[in-house]
Amino acid sequence: MKTYTTLFEAINDLAKRGYTTNFNIESDCIVCAENMIRLRPDEFQIDEIHRFQEMSDLDNESILYAISSSQNNMKGLLVNAYGIYSETATTELVEKLSGQK
Repeated sequence: MKTYTTLFEAINDLAKRGYTTNFNIESDCIVCAENMIRLRPDEFQIDEIHRFQEMSDLDNESILYAISSSQNNMKGLLVNAYGIYSETATTELVEKLSGQK
């Protein structure tokens, strides 16, 4: 897996590699805002995870997921803050995103 220095660099490289859909977290799924496709935890795979922390602000942390769904023929990205800015989600979705499932 490639290592990136910045979130911007990672997003650009992964987009070139076909991860072009933008996902957002909802309580029990991830959603593509452009076409409103909802993917439950058992409908997608996490291909890569990259964590970033700004050195000037240690509370400003983010995590980038490269996600694919073969059954929906989709590849995309999910950017989420972690730590004190983390989104709330169901246990099943949190387990999937943390690699526990």
